[in-house]
Amino acid sequence: MNHQLKVALAQISPVWLDKNETLKKVEHAIIEASKSKVELIVFGEGLVPGYPFWLALTGGAEWNTKVNKELHSYYVKQSVTIEKGDLDAICNLAKQYKMAVYLGVIERPLDRGGHSIYASLVYVNNEGIIQSVHRKLQPTYDERLTWSPGDGNGLKVHALKDFTVGGLNCWENWMPLPRTALYGLGENLHIAVWPGSDHNTKDITRFIARESRSYVISVSSLMSKADFPKATPHVDQILEKSPEILANGGSCIAGPDGEWIVKPVLNKEGLIIESIDFNRVLEERQNFDPVGHYSRPDVTKLTVNRERQSTTQYFD
Repeated sequence: MNHQLKVALAQISPVWLDKNETLKKVEHAIIEASKSKVELIVFGEGLVPGYPFWLALTGGAEWNTKVNKELHSYYVKQSVTIEKGDLDAICNLAKQYKMAVYLGVIERPLDRGGHSIYASLVYVNNEGIIQSVHRKLQPTYDERLTWSPGDGNGLKVHALKDFTVGGLNCWENWMPLPRTALYGLGENLHIAVWPGSDHNTKDITRFIARESRSYVISVSSLMSKADFPKATPHVDQILEKSPEILANGGSCIAGPDGEWIVKPVLNKEGLIIESIDFNRVLEERQNFDPVGHYSRPDVTKLTVNRERQSTTQYFD
């Protein structure tokens, strides 16, 4: 049954800007998914420790203000440093339950000095080993005020039964060339992670599926005004302009023909579980394959730099 894969879309809210408590929610979701024999579980963009919603609510672009500096500092301290073992418990659960995991985190990597943060999509295989960390290539609009631009090192795909799975963060999914980079590696199960809301997922999910003739899984988080912890710095200023719903979910699955398998699910926290069949990929590739028989590499070709970028290089 290698052509069948059971997947879970974990549409949950973070314990906002609390890394440890949010990781506990991730662990709980993995354990719950294991009861249904899930083989791949996916979480939303930047779920740990949460999306920087304050930027749009507190005048995030104002220069040199105390509120923005203090919120940024708080955010950085709650971010994930993989080298320090922050995801070890997740890896152990993945190994225990033989379940692959895609998890969106705000990463504070030591290979870039340990002070800047990145929106990263981490893939842990079903042996509990981190196989790729894709740092978002281009933070979107106000995200650039707190997230740093990533690199191509994480543009990788992974074998999972008969499937070849890869993923992108949020509006990267609208970028044709990163999509093509994954298609060229044989991707046929595309993971798109979002901070939340069907206005992101309802069109692009089906578009990518139809373009690539692949399965596309979009997973979003949830966030409401009530989810801002009282201990958050400057929470009163955040709440003053916050709408009641900041992220309504919209997690969904499209098949290789671009039609819905699971339509966007709104305002519902929990696991969305579905089985998908690899044979449907080959059926749809019969008449279109964007990097195979329906391509012209003699005319157009993509070059990808997958080197992990760093400001310094040391020779001892």
